[in-house]
Amino acid sequence: MLRPLFAALLLAGVSSPVAANTDLMTIYQEALLNNADLAAAQADARARQEALPQARSQLLPNIGIGAGAAKEDLEINGVGGDEYSTHYYQASLTQPLFRANRWFDYQSAKSLSQQAELEFSATQQNLILEVSQAYFNVLRASDNLATAKAEEDAFERQLEQAQERFDVGLSARTDVLEARAGYDSSRAARLTAQTNLDVSYQALTRLTNQDYQSLYGISHELPVLPPAPANLQEWVETASAQNLNLMASRYAISSAEDGLRSSKAGYAPVVDAFVRYNDNNGGAEVARAGQNAFDTELTSFGVELSMPLFTGGLTTSQVRESTYRLTQAEQLSEAQLRRVVESTRNLYRTVTSSVEEVDARRQAIVSAKAALDATQTGYEVGTRNVVDVLEAQRNLFRTVRDYNTVRYNYIIDNLSLKQAAGTLSPQDLEELSKWLIPDYDPDRDFIPEPTEEEIERMSMGRQAPATPADEQLDRSTF
Repeated sequence: MLRPLFAALLLAGVSSPVAANTDLMTIYQEALLNNADLAAAQADARARQEALPQARSQLLPNIGIGAGAAKEDLEINGVGGDEYSTHYYQASLTQPLFRANRWFDYQSAKSLSQQAELEFSATQQNLILEVSQAYFNVLRASDNLATAKAEEDAFERQLEQAQERFDVGLSARTDVLEARAGYDSSRAARLTAQTNLDVSYQALTRLTNQDYQSLYGISHELPVLPPAPANLQEWVETASAQNLNLMASRYAISSAEDGLRSSKAGYAPVVDAFVRYNDNNGGAEVARAGQNAFDTELTSFGVELSMPLFTGGLTTSQVRESTYRLTQAEQLSEAQLRRVVESTRNLYRTVTSSVEEVDARRQAIVSAKAALDATQTGYEVGTRNVVDVLEAQRNLFRTVRDYNTVRYNYIIDNLSLKQAAGTLSPQDLEELSKWLIPDYDPDRDFIPEPTEEEIERMSMGRQAPATPADEQLDRSTF
């Protein structure tokens, strides 16, 4: 007899995506072009990098020109008065010779520029992970929905079977009620799964400002391999040296150190070289004993030295502030290092354990399927009740969900480990794209195709020899 409970999985494979699927790299490229957070981070990085040319300008010559005109009324007691007009032209050039604070400000700005560049690179790297998380969360939700739909179909068939057995007097009314409760629960789970899928698509929309209908799916044959190199300490050392946020925090320390030197330079003398030119036309005749107005030109050049003696405590306060800023930068970098080390260690262990867990979860599907077959057979011959069948069904679909969850977690955790180590790049997405299936249909592909060994293991759950029809069902619906 064809087993009706699991035939729902075969029927679930008749649907197909309405629109063409979208692949991972296409979504990533759209995120690069349209992501608002990335655009804001780029503008912030460029703005912060302008501190460097601004600081450099304080070390270069300063050239200025000026002009003016005035109408003046002069009265001198005992001499007389005069009304006259004057106008002047002037130009100046100043070249700093020794300004220690400006030099250290320039060095600090170079560190700030490097910090801004690294933090923007970290934002770009984080976008890779965000796109991947959103993409595979959609696939996870799609597979969960497919599982929920198959579960609902199976429970509906169980309800129909229980009703048929009750109608001919082979089971009690309780079996029908239990089956209906299971069906109602599976229907509610399917509605929740549909909502979760709709919600998961919104993350992609937020990242790319585009709407999507369906995505390429990931093959069940994706290699699930331990991290390479297979050495935790090497990963920690790589992360300590290459994590982008950690590298940026070290530039923040360098900038703060130069900022402290700049503040201390407030006690130092200032030396400038200068050239000044002034052309003054007009003046009071009375002041020159009746002589006609005349023009004057003055050109001067030299070196000026100034030495701050007392600034009201300003320099001392600035030194204290810079010292605190340096301490803050050092402690933030230390905290960042600890977070990076913790994250790297945890992710390495998680990915390593996921390798075996994915295989174990896949084998658990085989066992749960065999257990369901055996329980269904027992129900048909009267040695099991409907509660046993419903629980076996729940266990099977729960096992399928667990398998898909750990499979997608492995992908995300593997990328997160590379991000922690500072090695995550678009190349990692390209490698994953090789295992994406363009015509992936969750309703058909949410369960991996069984191997010959797995089919043999499933047959151990049957009390009677498997028929060719049974084997074909297992291949098509597993």
